[in-house]
Amino acid sequence: MKTLEQIRDHRLQIPMSASWYLSDIGKAQGLQELFTRQSPQKLKVLREHAVAQSVVSSNRIEGVTIDDSRIGTVVFGHPSLRDRDEIEVAGYRDALNLIHTQGAALPVNEETILNLHKLSRGESWDAGQYKDKPVDIIEKFAGGGERVRFRSVLPKETPEFTCKLVTLWQDQSRDHDISPLIVMAAFNLDFLCIHPFRDGNGRVSRLLLLLTAYHLGVEVGRYVSLERIIEENKARYYETLQLSSKGWHEGKHDPWPYIGYLLYIIKKAYDEFEERAGQIAAPRGEKSEMVLNWIRARQEPFRLVDVESACPGVGRDWIRTLLFELKKKGRLTCSGKGRAARWNYEKE
Repeated sequence: MKTLEQIRDHRLQIPMSASWYLSDIGKAQGLQELFTRQSPQKLKVLREHAVAQSVVSSNRIEGVTIDDSRIGTVVFGHPSLRDRDEIEVAGYRDALNLIHTQGAALPVNEETILNLHKLSRGESWDAGQYKDKPVDIIEKFAGGGERVRFRSVLPKETPEFTCKLVTLWQDQSRDHDISPLIVMAAFNLDFLCIHPFRDGNGRVSRLLLLLTAYHLGVEVGRYVSLERIIEENKARYYETLQLSSKGWHEGKHDPWPYIGYLLYIIKKAYDEFEERAGQIAAPRGEKSEMVLNWIRARQEPFRLVDVESACPGVGRDWIRTLLFELKKKGRLTCSGKGRAARWNYEKE
């Protein structure tokens, strides 16, 4: 919660790189709404792929793997689980399903954090329980030897720190002095630095990233696996976490490497979502209805390019044909020619 305290005390200066990410993500959220309205049933395949990839990647980052031939059965079926790794993978699936089902209705509080740990750790003896011994982050050297990279919060202080973290999240995510996306990333960094559990902290942090994103209306994790993108950029994950955790206990750390990293992950997910959702062909009737709904909602004249931007996946020729059909029926009027033409919807 040391990063959220910096935000509370107005001690953070947003770097230009973070501002660029925030701008891109803001634009992408608009496309998210359009795509999900366009053809929600056709996004089902993206949701299924995202769940499978998230379950596998988040566990694989922690060295928990299962046979490729068993992924579909463990993730989507109700099999007899063969070993400890399959139990943990199935548990992470249950935690994901809880978040995807409840979304922003699932509160970000201590009870939820403990429950996500309990689910994702399967039948572990301390699932859903805080650590009872100090847990240090150890860096092992290739030639042998090791060093303590980071000392996490002491066990006796962990419940207090976690509750304070949740309170700061609830306060700062509603305060618009700074982007809620920065608050989301700061919350994630603070959780990892508290390191409240003996094992499974990384997996719970990724579940909390998904959950807090839902609370901010960022639902791209429903369709694109954030965990997979983190795994693909795992070296950068560890590097930025190390940079941003230095001096955390004293509140003198630099959170921007890790915050910037998570903003990059969200931006990358939206880039993939736009590309994949745009490839999902919608029937002509659905496309027409999407364009018509957008036109009917307009209060002022618009251009053809405005329709293109607002209705991804609908071709220019089809939009032009539809506009002229509406003009013939007297539902649209047009002033100007070519690219400068302005269309106006005549309300009934």
